[in-house]
Amino acid sequence: MPDTTAPYRADEVGSLLRTAPLKEARAKREKGEITPAQLKAVEDEEIRKIVRKQEDVGLKLATDGEFRRTWWHFDFFEDLTGVEIYRAEQGIQFKGIQTQARALRVVGKLDFPPDHPMLEHFKFLKANTRVMPKMTIPSPAVMHFRNGSKAIDAQVYPELEPYFDDLGRLYGKAIKAFYDAGCRYLQIDDTVWAYLCSKDEREQAKARGEDVDRLPAVYAKTLNAALKSKPADMTITTHVCRGNFRSHWISEGGYEPVAEQLLAGIDYDGFFLEYDTDRAGGLEPLRFLPKGKKRVVVGLVTSKTGALEKKDDIKRRLDEASKYAPLEQLCLSPQCGFASTEEGNVLTEDEQWAKLRLIVDIAREVWN
Repeated sequence: MPDTTAPYRADEVGSLLRTAPLKEARAKREKGEITPAQLKAVEDEEIRKIVRKQEDVGLKLATDGEFRRTWWHFDFFEDLTGVEIYRAEQGIQFKGIQTQARALRVVGKLDFPPDHPMLEHFKFLKANTRVMPKMTIPSPAVMHFRNGSKAIDAQVYPELEPYFDDLGRLYGKAIKAFYDAGCRYLQIDDTVWAYLCSKDEREQAKARGEDVDRLPAVYAKTLNAALKSKPADMTITTHVCRGNFRSHWISEGGYEPVAEQLLAGIDYDGFFLEYDTDRAGGLEPLRFLPKGKKRVVVGLVTSKTGALEKKDDIKRRLDEASKYAPLEQLCLSPQCGFASTEEGNVLTEDEQWAKLRLIVDIAREVWN
């Protein structure tokens, strides 16, 4: 069955390795050696280049590689009304490595501003591609989970229910704003569902005072409230992984604890699920995918290393996945982006493009 709608048989998560000219320009801007306008000019040119590369490898969608961002999530959050990003005491702990020390807190009533800069980022992408422009933003669950309820000003939100209600409304407004900007393919990135499958992450959340058994239902309600704003001709997917920073990860554990709530209980059109290592568990949770139009994009190609997967191995895994969900409801992608932060994963740009080309080739052979 050929690609006609998103998510596509050959798809990608979003972020791409930052190019040398972009890294150089960002370093100069940090030192004050160039102006914001000069940095933007470099960003514009490098985005045009990587959009063309995505088209050339055969993808039917293109992202801006998140080239204007430092982080996959904080850059979106910091421009929301009522949110503040600050320098924390320590960064987010991955296996064997730690990120820069940044954190989030809620200091006022939450809202989505009509001049959020990522709306213009999307418009530039749309104006510079011949294929489907895809936008990625972080999930409301991500905004809450890592720093928890203690990061919410109690004078602003003395109770959590109004906070989650406002969060759902904020994302509903964001969906409408991106749609009005021309976006028809939006992805909501969400590591939290994988963290809720991790014994260590659940214990840490409990220590922060969270009721982890209740959180999946709370997050699902918030997301579904936001997704009510989705017009019929807009595709909204989610991406779930176990952390991605400099080729390291955070959590381990299969999807079984949350699969039914996630796949059957949230009104997404598609689900990008990490499946490149044993950390993600087996493919059995795919049985919860409702029969019909929803798709699972199986992340069987890793973005964490440069070694190129073998076609037959990927096809074998897709065949296994089809035992639990119909093949016509499956797609293929990397398990995550190649640069969730500006540092990027430990592989080369050539290796990155080879992996995306492999995905396109396999999709053509499996789904014609």
